[in-house]
Parts: sequence; C-alpha cells; structure tokens
Amino acid sequence: MAAPEEPCGGRAGEEPGRDAAGLSGARGRRRQWRRDRAAAAMFRCGEEVVSGESEEESNGVNLMEFSDEILLHILSYVPCTDLVLNVRRTCRKLATLCLDKSLTHTVLLQKDYKVNKDKVKQLMRDIGKEIYQLNMAGCYWLPSSTIDHVTRCKNLVKLNLSGCHVTSLRLSKMLSTLQHLRSLAIDVNPGFDASQLSSECKATLSRVSELKQTLYTPSYGVVPCCTSLEKLLLYFEILDRSREGFMLSGQLMVGESNVPHYQNLRVFYARLAPGYVNQEVVRLYLAVLSDRTPENLHAFLISAPGSFAETGATKNLLDSMARNVRLDALQLPKAWINGSGLLQHLKFNNPFYFSFSRCTLSGGHLIQRVINGGKDLKSLTSLNLSGCVHCLAPESLFRKAEDDIDSSILESLVASCCNLRHLNLSAAHHHSSESIGNHLCQLLSRLKHLLSLALPVCSITDVAANVEKPPTASNLVPQTFGRKVRIGIQTYPRNLGDQANQKIESSVFWALMGSLRFLETLEIIGSSFSSAMPRNEPAIRNSLPPCVRAQSVGDSEVAAISQLTYLQSLTLAQLPNILTGSGLVNIGLQCQHLRTLSLANLGMMGNVVYMSALMDMLKHCKCLRDLRLEQPYFCAGAQFFQALSHCSSLQRLCIVSRSGTLQSDAVMSFMANCLEVIMCHMFMGESLTVCKNLQQSIVRR
Repeated sequence: MAAPEEPCGGRAGEEPGRDAAGLSGARGRRRQWRRDRAAAAMFRCGEEVVSGESEEESNGVNLMEFSDEILLHILSYVPCTDLVLNVRRTCRKLATLCLDKSLTHTVLLQKDYKVNKDKVKQLMRDIGKEIYQLNMAGCYWLPSSTIDHVTRCKNLVKLNLSGCHVTSLRLSKMLSTLQHLRSLAIDVNPGFDASQLSSECKATLSRVSELKQTLYTPSYGVVPCCTSLEKLLLYFEILDRSREGFMLSGQLMVGESNVPHYQNLRVFYARLAPGYVNQEVVRLYLAVLSDRTPENLHAFLISAPGSFAETGATKNLLDSMARNVRLDALQLPKAWINGSGLLQHLKFNNPFYFSFSRCTLSGGHLIQRVINGGKDLKSLTSLNLSGCVHCLAPESLFRKAEDDIDSSILESLVASCCNLRHLNLSAAHHHSSESIGNHLCQLLSRLKHLLSLALPVCSITDVAANVEKPPTASNLVPQTFGRKVRIGIQTYPRNLGDQANQKIESSVFWALMGSLRFLETLEIIGSSFSSAMPRNEPAIRNSLPPCVRAQSVGDSEVAAISQLTYLQSLTLAQLPNILTGSGLVNIGLQCQHLRTLSLANLGMMGNVVYMSALMDMLKHCKCLRDLRLEQPYFCAGAQFFQALSHCSSLQRLCIVSRSGTLQSDAVMSFMANCLEVIMCHMFMGESLTVCKNLQQSIVRR
C-alpha cells in the first residue's frame, strides 16, 4: 500500500477512514446522487402547479409536500453548482431551500468536470459570503484567473487549491481578503517568490493553523509566514533535473525571515517522491525541528521511498523527541529505525497510527517495544507492517523469510490491538504452521472492526491442503516469458454454484472473508510481486517467481472474496493458480459497491486465462470507477471494450501489458459510450504511430 494521503486516518499504512457503523449512509450518498439529481429536476416550476394536483392525477409522490428537513436531506446529495445555478430557479420553495446554510457552507468543486470559469464566477457572486469551506483541488481545467473570484468568499475558513496553478502575486491578492482563513492547501511551482506576498497576505497566513503544501521546486513556500501552524502536511514532488536537463540543487535561502515556525506544531507529515533533491529539501525543513522540538507534537510521519539515510541532525531530532514528547502517530524511513534502539526510548500517549514499512522489526521487538505487553493499545486503529519480513517471528538472526510464523506473536497483536481498522501485512512471507486454530486467517478473523486489509498470497493458503496435495505439473512450471510448455491442468468447474460444493467453505480464507463483513478495501499481493511500472521503486524486468505456498491459491480463494458485500476496492496480484478466473464473476455479482479494481499477473504469464471471466464480471460492475490491469499479452479487443462499456461510472482506465495489443476502433467506441472517463492510459506493445493516431482521435472527440 502507498503512503498515507493524510496522516490522521486511513487504511493500513495509509489514512484511517470511516467507522463501520456509518457505511450504509456514506455509500447511499454516492450511489444515489445521480438519482437524487434527477429527483430534484422533477420539481415543477411553481409550487402551486404541483400542489394543485392530487396524488392520483400526478400518478406519483408529490415531492413538494415533504417537510423541509426531508427536502434538505435530498438536496444535500446534489452538487452545489447545480443547486445554485439550476435547481434554485425552479420554484419559490426551492429557491429558499437551496440557499440554506447547511447546503452552502461547504462547496466541493473537486472532480466536478462540468464546472467552468463562468459557473464559478456566478456561484461566487450568488453565495460567496455564505461559503466557509471551498475545495477546488485538482481543478486543472480551470484557468488561473478563476482563482480571482475566490476573493468574494470573505468568510472562508478552509481553502484547498491543490493542483491549481497559482502565482505568488495572485495568491497574495486573494489571501489579503480572507481574514478568517485557518486552513490552506496550495502548490508551490517554479517561479514562486515569497517576497511578493503583501503584508495583508502575511497577516492572513500568520493565523493559518493547518497547511498542506505540495512542492515542485526547492522552496519553503509560505511556511515561514505561518507562525501559528499546528498541522503541517508537506508533499515533495521535485524533480532532480529541470526540463532543460540541468541538475537541480536542494539548497534554500536560509535567513531570519525564512525560518519555519514550529513552536505550536502538533502534526508533521512529509511524503517524498523519489530523488535526492526531495531528501535534501526535507532535511532543511527538519533542521529547525532538531533545534527545538515542539512540546505538543503528537504525530510525526515521514514517508520516503528507497533509501533515506539518517544524518546527525535527524538523530538529534529523534533523541529530542524521545526525551520531550509523547506521540500518537509514528512513521519513519526504515534506515532511521533499523539497527537503532529508537523504539525502546520513544514514549506514546494514545497511539492510533503506526507504520514500520520495510523495517527489520522482529516479533519480539514488536511485542516488547511497540505493543508494550498489550498495554494502552486499544486506541490503535491503523498498523502498517508491509515488508517487515520478520515481524511475526521471535528473532530474525537465524530465521529464513520462508519459515513459519510464531502464532503467539500474532495472537498477542490481535488481543492487544482489538480495535484495528486498517492492517497491512503484505510484501512478506507469513506462513502458518500446521497447528490447529493458529492459522493467520483464523487469528485475524477476531478483528471485527477491520475496514481495510492487505495480505501476501502465501498467507491465505490452507496448510493442510498444501501438506496433503503434492505439487502439480502446472505448479512446477517456471513463471517466465520464455518458450511455452504444454502441460495438463486440472479440471475446474466454471459454474459458480459448483465451487461452493467443493469444500471451499471449509477453508480458513473463506471463513476469514465471512467474518469481515464490513471490509471495504482488500489487497492480496504476491510476496515477490513487482509492478512493471512502479511509482516509487525501480522497474524490474524479470520479477522473482511466486512463493511455493502461493501455488495453491486460485479461483476458489477469489470466489471467497464475494462474501464482502461492502467491498469498494480490490487488488489481486501474482496469483499463479488462476485457471479460469471464475471467482471474478462471483465478485461482480455480489460486490455491487466495488469502485476500484486492480488485477496483475494472474495465472500463467504467457496467456490471459481469465479474460472470459473478466468480461463477464465487468458487465455487473455498475459502480466501478477505477480499473487497472497489468498482464503480459493482454488483448484489448472489441469484446473486452464492449464488456467494459457496461461500467457506466468508469472514470480512469490503465492497462499495462508487455507485448499486448489493442484495437483502435474498439477504444473509440468505448470512449463514446463511457462519457465519464477522464483518464485512459494504455502501455501496450503497439507501435508509436498507432498510439499517436489513437491519442489524436480521442482528443478530437
């Protein structure tokens, strides 16, 4: 799993999310907003017109007879731009309700792709003074001059402009008028000059307590002006080279006016993209923290890919934190934890978030230094142990990564952290022993509050099945791109009803899925899986073969996932024993809330054995918004795109396929049917000419 987008909540290794009790309401809001939008449009152009009709004459429910409370609840599902610019003009009653403070307090323009500059201008003119929270994150299609209209929102408290290009002069003019602003999110692009900020702008920034800043150039941005910061979120996206090819430097101008003020800081979070410049710049941000650690600091999180070496300044910072603060959330680069006694000295208050991704943390250290014998860990809701290959073993000195785990360590973890909602155990070999009742899946089934879970493929296999069943010919064939080997495969029922009669229900993974009814996010990823196009790691052409125990994980385990009625996001990668993909159809039928689907390297690598099942599955995925497929020799032809056209809510499509093929006419037909698509990435084996022609055709449409 990726690093957390926000440090105060998500899945394991990421942001903690909603409570399980609120799932149905949140899901209903997403599922019905189109329906509610249509319902709002059904209001007639005058209250007298509809009220004069009897129920029999109108042959339906008279919506205008509902109470104001019910109507406000319905209208809350409609985008604010539609409310103010369209629905408000239908009748006198709706004209009043659409301007209710509960509907105009927060305006979300993020991902509202039908909004243009003129609509934003009219919206700010009509309700600007009533807006307290405005989210324009990612509105890249709006011209930068659109930001000028935000000055009408005099009472704005929270403003998100991430992804919007804002110059320092335009930012200065806008912030000078927003005297009540307390939360700000902006991007710092090349050319940003803090000296151009006016005194009125700096006065506004001095009152800001929460800042999210994405850096595309080495800079402190507006951090030195924010003297009352309590929460600082930094995203470092600086390239090592300029567009002209020149090497960039991470050095910043350091002076009295450029020093960040952290005395009131409670949350510090930094996420780094790959590159040495990002590491240099974040060290300058941390240098001030090492001089004087804020006494109220309770969350300290740094997400850094690859190697991020510890320096003398960072060591002083960590020593100061160990002496002076009590933390509730912690995430550090692996080099800062490995081989040090830091965890033994850090003090925790009521921790809710821990991330030790890819650290050499043994199970003994986990129990003694982190869990502290089970004391005060009921508050922990998110735990990321991704890549911690020895975290479920007592000692790591003489242990091999493929050895069985110590079930007593996992049992202590489950008992101590009984309120976990997000758990990540991926990228490691967690093999259960033959002891009855001590399988990893059986122990995890006690965590009834889980909302997201990430596991390695080899951890879900039945130990008894592996012992009784000798390796088949298909399991002995190396998973390579070389010459195909003709082998026999076992007969597998395509009928999903027959699968349930093959003792699938008796497997430990089937029982685990049955016990986690409210799970929203599930990732089952091979321990040695490496994506062909990773974001934060170097691409590896030939990945390692799957784990031996993973060879038995196939269609029946995938079918077990269909028990997760509330599943919203599913990732399956490196499942070598997929023979037909029949379990995918069951997921499409049962998991009607599925919004994100990612499949990679399923079955034999030389053939897409699950194509037929995938196409059947897609016909049922009406709520699917994001689809990512990574499979060699994938044929994206007319039948595939015809099935994909049933996903009417699809917004993002990504296909990564070495030696794959696509059919341009089928792509164009798909784009014509699925009007919500905003991103289409296909990395296939086609020629550059074919790709350019297809891109031009899509742009022209």
